Amino acid sequence: MVCGFHTTIGDAGTCRLCSVEGRRVKEPGRAVDLEAVSRNGQQLYLANLHHTYVPRGKRHRSQGQPTNTASLHRRSDVAGFIPLQWRQLLLFRMPPNQGALKRRIAVPDTEMLAYCDSVLRDHAARHGWSKKLTNEVKRSLKLLHALQDTPGAKIHASDVLELPRIGGTALSTLEILAAADLLIDDRTLAVRHYFAKHTSDLPPTMVSQLQTWLDVMIEGSRQTPRRRARHPQTAHLHILGMSPILRTWAESGRQSLAEVSRKDFVAALPAKGAHRNFAEQGFRSLFRVLKARKMIFADPTRGLPITPVNATVPLPLDSEAIRKALNSPDPAVALAVALVAFHAVTSPQLAAMQLIDIRDGRFTLQDRTIPLAGPVLTRLAAYLDHRSKTWPATLNAHLFINRKTAPRTTPVSRNFPWIADQLKPQALREDRILQEIHATGGDVRRICDLFGLSITAALRYANTLEHPDLADGSANTHSAR
Repeated sequence: MVCGFHTTIGDAGTCRLCSVEGRRVKEPGRAVDLEAVSRNGQQLYLANLHHTYVPRGKRHRSQGQPTNTASLHRRSDVAGFIPLQWRQLLLFRMPPNQGALKRRIAVPDTEMLAYCDSVLRDHAARHGWSKKLTNEVKRSLKLLHALQDTPGAKIHASDVLELPRIGGTALSTLEILAAADLLIDDRTLAVRHYFAKHTSDLPPTMVSQLQTWLDVMIEGSRQTPRRRARHPQTAHLHILGMSPILRTWAESGRQSLAEVSRKDFVAALPAKGAHRNFAEQGFRSLFRVLKARKMIFADPTRGLPITPVNATVPLPLDSEAIRKALNSPDPAVALAVALVAFHAVTSPQLAAMQLIDIRDGRFTLQDRTIPLAGPVLTRLAAYLDHRSKTWPATLNAHLFINRKTAPRTTPVSRNFPWIADQLKPQALREDRILQEIHATGGDVRRICDLFGLSITAALRYANTLEHPDLADGSANTHSAR
């Protein structure tokens, strides 16, 4: 009823694990909230050992009485710090003097540093940070405080990113400042830097129109017609396809996109290929936004079809390379390769996978439940042993973690752990689906249900059954696996 697991339940409608977990997480003086029991996972227990032992001398202490006056004093100090609301403006900035910087960080801690130190030690204890990392962040906070133009004010993220140049650490320091509510996040997305680079030589009116489109793409719009925010990579691809054409129009004397006609648009498109598709997609999005904002008179892309991109033929991989990766000495590489090779999991799904998604030999992926293969379970057990021995105190709930994500709760990048192996996850996934389509004789419906593909995507693999290079050799290629 609560966790969704099919087992014998008690009179309250819950299994034994949910009952014990509910009593553990419930608030004092309130009933058990069954809806919150399995919201963030459950703690396993040994039988008859789930009760909490309370020493005899402490049983009559009131629930609200603190056990440590020092920690209570520290929390009161933390709550009492308020950063400055004003900031001293600079006429010009000079590089820091290393000797003066060392002298300034050697002085006693100020109220702001004492506040940050309390937040740091609490955060480090909860996330299992090493003593070395804690000391590095403490020194980085002192460096930032010594470099502040207005001591006691909030700190900009752009200043934190400069720490590695003077011997500090940036990522963990950003996390502590955000937890202390002392961070002003002024970081610029990479796509905005890319946009500025490719529009620097365009006319001002055209740049203003493009800037309006970029803001709508990244941030979305609540103004009619409403639009959802797109992924920055989508805007990046649109700029990649549009920038050569925009530069050509600017060189021909056009100052605004309102001067572009349908004839000009069609004539400027590349003859074929992916760049033509990128340009058509980008300009369709651009002109729709500008037309909705009444910044142009007519949409020159209205009614024009999008040129399809030639689909590539999925090819099988070398079985020896897959076997070598499956037996990699790195447990993370072996498990990631096994999950993709046997179950065609995508790279983003691997990065987002959490520990609670795997239970009783099954992997839950959105609305699908996948029974894990035997080789995957073997490598999963080896990786979990490696994970618990390497990062025993981590709070990160993701299955795959590394030295950068273990002290925090963020997922790994999509390149982990593939950066240490020659195989690409997309090519390995295509190899798995290609093997299945040949084993089933082209059962498209089964491929869609098994791997969550659309009909169009599944037909791309089904068409390989009649391919002259794959019809005879694909079975022999996979028989050696």
